[in-house]
Amino acid sequence: MPELLQIQNIRKTFPGVVALDDVSFTVAPGEIHTLLGENGAGKSTLMNVLTGLYHPDSGHMQLAGEPVHFTSPRDSLSRGIGMVHQHFMLVPAHSVFENILLALDRVPQFYDRKHYQQKMQKLIDTFELDLDLDAEVWKLSIGAQQWIELIKLLLRDCRLLILDEPTAVLTPQETDRLFKVLRLLQQQGKSIIFISHKMREVMEISDRVTILKKGSSIATLKRAEFNADILARLMIGQDRIPEWQKNLQMSEKIVLDIRNLSVRNDRGLADLDDFSLQLKEGEILGIAGVAGNGQKALAEALTGLKEINKGKIFAGDMDMTHSTARASYISGIAHIPEDRKSIGIAPDLDVADNLIMKSFKNSLFRRGVFQNRRAIRRNAEEKVSRFAIKAGPEGSPVRYLSGGNIQKVIIARELSEQPRVLVALYPTRGLDIGSAEYIHKVIVDGAGRGMSTILIAEDLDELLKLSDRIAVMFRGRLIGYADPRRTSREEIGLMMSGEQREQP
Repeated sequence: MPELLQIQNIRKTFPGVVALDDVSFTVAPGEIHTLLGENGAGKSTLMNVLTGLYHPDSGHMQLAGEPVHFTSPRDSLSRGIGMVHQHFMLVPAHSVFENILLALDRVPQFYDRKHYQQKMQKLIDTFELDLDLDAEVWKLSIGAQQWIELIKLLLRDCRLLILDEPTAVLTPQETDRLFKVLRLLQQQGKSIIFISHKMREVMEISDRVTILKKGSSIATLKRAEFNADILARLMIGQDRIPEWQKNLQMSEKIVLDIRNLSVRNDRGLADLDDFSLQLKEGEILGIAGVAGNGQKALAEALTGLKEINKGKIFAGDMDMTHSTARASYISGIAHIPEDRKSIGIAPDLDVADNLIMKSFKNSLFRRGVFQNRRAIRRNAEEKVSRFAIKAGPEGSPVRYLSGGNIQKVIIARELSEQPRVLVALYPTRGLDIGSAEYIHKVIVDGAGRGMSTILIAEDLDELLKLSDRIAVMFRGRLIGYADPRRTSREEIGLMMSGEQREQP
């Protein structure tokens, strides 16, 4: 059977950077083909070429045996290639029906609503999705919003679906449901390009895996030819995965005491509702929950970025309830934000300046009233090497870096301040295995020195591996605690969906 998609010798460059260098791979009809690679390996660039957002400098593509050259995302969609992005393209104030309708071509001005509803409902029923066409999108879970994106593509009869980190915000149960749907689509002859960093999922769902490294495709393996160790070695190459060991001894000293915290959002709804939590010295306290259940509000309340409507926060004996971000920083609370690009960096400054944004007044980086550029460059060189940041040409704006490398810049800056408490919101999101393990090592080593961490993460395997305790959030409330040594992923998944658990 001929390949559905052939990508041959694709090259794409940006000023000073070769993003793709002679990349080739194929996707067969009815195949789930996974793309694996480190940050900056070229996965996103390749998908942007495939969906018509970027034009390759050289190389060519064939779809069902015909040469294609996409000039825009609309062009790619018209040929049956659709992508579900990490950040959904939805209008929150509109209903599910309206959002799907907006994605369709050639809808007449006076359309038959019942006709389109029936078409949508047929897809919802076929895949046994829990989705109400009349519901407003902003009221839906992240998992339900992802179904909307998928239905939009299926109604356009896309034959090749690209899913970029689709399980990043799903519970284990929602992930199982997604994989069931993907297998049904596979049986219907649809082809799927699956992008993920979660090795457990790659092993479960993939028919073939293509590994990208430094902009090149280095191997494509069939299911019988790979396991997790083989894929990890190919991805990382000669780079060593940092080794670390958890310190099982933990102090009983309370460094952060959150009492009956309530925080409301711009719509007047409760992001946090009567939320209480205690963090011990040297503890890694994992926070589990589907995205949008108050984790971001918790992080911002602790770091002075969110107004608190009710309750108290104590850091040791100090009342931090109404502190500013600056006061929180001075008190030793560091923050890795969720939205790294709009909050975590100054996008038009270079890496060196971003690394000293919290310490630019330090005498180390000044000569009187002037900056000590030599010291700032030395600091940048040390951090770039230590955190394996692919920084690009010296002096170029940090916004040109890949998402994962931007995250490393933020983490390098925050942890270099030796904080007493680290509030980390998805610190390894978008990082490859080696980089994620390095972050894990830094957090665990910090715990050994007495640093306490509130670790908010999407990956349950990560929380189970790192955390001394796991607190589960649902709709702004604390559902309960779980002991990572005695609790399964499935049990925590049920708690994440709102099932109450007795607290130890």
